Amino acid sequence: MEMIIYSDSAVFLEKVSPLLYKNEDIHSLFLGVLGQIHANQYEDYFLALVETDDEIVAACLMTPPHALQLIVFQTFPQIEREIVGHLQNLGIEVSGIVGEQTTSRLFAEAWTERTGEQVNILMDQGLYRIEAVNKGLRKSRGSWRIASKKDAIILEEWYRLFEEEIGIGRSTQTQISHKIAGFLERKEVYVWEVDERVVSCMQKKRPSKNGITVSFVFTPNAQRRNGYAQTLVAEVTNELLLEYDFVMLYTDLTNPTSNKIYREIGYEQIANPVHLIFVEK
Repeated sequence: MEMIIYSDSAVFLEKVSPLLYKNEDIHSLFLGVLGQIHANQYEDYFLALVETDDEIVAACLMTPPHALQLIVFQTFPQIEREIVGHLQNLGIEVSGIVGEQTTSRLFAEAWTERTGEQVNILMDQGLYRIEAVNKGLRKSRGSWRIASKKDAIILEEWYRLFEEEIGIGRSTQTQISHKIAGFLERKEVYVWEVDERVVSCMQKKRPSKNGITVSFVFTPNAQRRNGYAQTLVAEVTNELLLEYDFVMLYTDLTNPTSNKIYREIGYEQIANPVHLIFVEK
């Protein structure tokens, strides 16, 4: 079993995309981040394929310091352990893994056996898909629009709070400002306004051939329980479905409120990935 490292994202994409697109929704995170790499949104990345007899059996993607994504296309005994061996022989540092439960847990077990670290669950995730928004949803007051540069300051503050709430890393102010500027330039963020005041936001990101993902859904505490986020997500999802066959989103399964809101919109859970991190004992 051989691991082949790719520096050219275009070559990697050409080789692996036929396998990824067999399950485009399930592999939407991998496809989306790969698309961002190909669009030069990441300077540092790791791409590798695992092959046996000239056949691709697994794919790895990582944008440090984010977790490794590992997809196993064909199950072989101890394949996760072999992949761990290849990565460690190459001196690749891995902070965690995100993906399908069994693959992720087997990889984490093999990784921490070698490093002496322990595994923590950062998030037990629900992966949701929608093809049509439910009719008859109660709509909150206000209207949506695409965010502009005038919203940058409030979106930077909300992004900081969003990171604190979900617990996945904490960016510096410089990093946050850079991210929000990119979101706005690419017209990815939508906001909900009530009486000319911005009260909620969401982002579209990681488009693939037939789908796109919703992320950065946030309402500050003072504006919650008014239905703003649900209405915003429902309205924008409707717009996105004019262009894409389906829309995806990830949730924290330990948050019953957000999962209920998305199900009411019409999102249906199709998978239960997990995000594991490695920490010193």
